[in-house]
Amino acid sequence: MKLKDQIAIVTGGAMGNGLGIVKVFLKYGATVIILDYSDELNTTLKKLNNYKNQLFAYKVDIRNEESIQKCINHIIQNHNHIDVLVNNAGICNLELFANMSSELRDKHFDINIKGSWNVTKAVIPYMEKNKKGSIINLSSVTGPMVADTGEVAYATTKAALIGFTKSLAIEEVENNIRVNAILPGYILTPMVEKMAQETNEQNPQEVIDNIAKAIPMRRLGTPEEIGELAAFLACDESSYITGQTIVIDGGSTLPETNSMGI
Repeated sequence: MKLKDQIAIVTGGAMGNGLGIVKVFLKYGATVIILDYSDELNTTLKKLNNYKNQLFAYKVDIRNEESIQKCINHIIQNHNHIDVLVNNAGICNLELFANMSSELRDKHFDINIKGSWNVTKAVIPYMEKNKKGSIINLSSVTGPMVADTGEVAYATTKAALIGFTKSLAIEEVENNIRVNAILPGYILTPMVEKMAQETNEQNPQEVIDNIAKAIPMRRLGTPEEIGELAAFLACDESSYITGQTIVIDGGSTLPETNSMGI
């Protein structure tokens, strides 16, 4: 139970990668607190009812600094400390740069970048006080390493999280707070399923199958696999790792081309 007695916050934990992280953290004994604005939150809590003494949730918009601060203060009152923060909440709405509205651009920036900033800003004083903590930012291979058409806003925000991770890591190392980033490739999440639906309304599974064919492991990852990596970065087994970006993509960023080779 490598996360026993740990208090962990997971933003966007009601579904997708966030839910995978929540499940794995619970498995390893952590007390998990979900921060999410989705209507799926209540459904998730019902599905995980067996962990009701370990699992708590707040419906909160991470774009709202005041609401986040109140939420974190309440968590401290109830649990006394925060050991792990996973900044997972994010959106990806495909749109060509030429057609991208300022509103949609700002929505990506406000949730994916400012949201992570807001929650971290509220949490980190308590980690500094305890001289201990692990912050895990969910970036992506999209932006720092690769990109597809329609992903300019998303890719920009995920690349920005790399700078956020490294800069924060060097500032907080003296406080024994480690900051790392996970860079997933294609993971079978509701977000990916939605993108597949938007690409091919008649046969979204064909889109997913074609994605899998281009991945050396010939499959998409699972949210629980993201959770296992996050759990490693959260626990003392990774105590000498900070400021790092760790790719988990089934080898999808390895091929130089799809047409060359023996």
